[in-house]
Amino acid sequence: MNRQGLTLTVIFLAESANYGEGVGNISTLKKMSRGNYEQYTYISRQAMRYNMIQQLGWDNTPVDGKSGVVQFAPSATIVEYPEIDLFGYMKTSSKEEGKNEKGGASTRSAVVRLSNAIALEPYQSDLEFLTNMGLARRQNLENGIAQSEIHRSFYTYTITADLDKVGIDGEISVPKEERAARMKALLDTVQFLYRDIKGRRENLAPVFVIGGRYGRKNPFFENRIVLNKGKIQINTLAEVMTGSDDVKDHTVAGVASGIFENDTEVKKELKAGTVAEAFRQLKKEVDEYYGESD
Repeated sequence: MNRQGLTLTVIFLAESANYGEGVGNISTLKKMSRGNYEQYTYISRQAMRYNMIQQLGWDNTPVDGKSGVVQFAPSATIVEYPEIDLFGYMKTSSKEEGKNEKGGASTRSAVVRLSNAIALEPYQSDLEFLTNMGLARRQNLENGIAQSEIHRSFYTYTITADLDKVGIDGEISVPKEERAARMKALLDTVQFLYRDIKGRRENLAPVFVIGGRYGRKNPFFENRIVLNKGKIQINTLAEVMTGSDDVKDHTVAGVASGIFENDTEVKKELKAGTVAEAFRQLKKEVDEYYGESD
């Protein structure tokens, strides 16, 4: 079976990393509720994509608003711009732009897909009280008061990539070495990802990662990460790995020492190395797929 699907599921530790619209003078975190009425903060996939593209240096794809919608410029192609190669595009043209031809739209589905990064620990309604008294006192002015929701938690998200579709868009084809370079650059960015938010720089680098290159393009470990009293629920992940020989034989895992209560068991049961070792293996898988391995 040709293993064309790359997937990895990540856990990272962060604090208050994505805010919503807010209510009055209260800054509210983005949250979702489960059936037990617990609320879990999350970082949207759009926010995660933004940080990845920015740190990759790929945020230079030209855009325009001639069609009435801000979108990628019709002239942009996947050859020059890796952003629209991996994350797709929709480009429309009006009848005027097409001269005597009808207007229309061209689209490219994302070949790299992200999930939201969802907290593994429930939000407990913590608030931070804020004032600008330090500035107000300089001119004997009244200080402003605000509150901000805060939540420190482990978060998990999943990335999937269709390796066979990277660098191919209709008749346009990017050289294999460039396809491999783009995917490895993305993996490097995920390994050292961070996010700037409200004067802080949050470290989104993985403290646990599990995934591999498989024949099926299923995000096998998405929605399978459970954290219980500081321990990763190993049996859930082990069941996924024993579900097929493909997953069993080609899964790699990495965990940071001293973060989880059961990191020794994780290393033993999941044959996990370090996070860096896991990412090196994933990049090796990319090289092997595109024929770049020695």
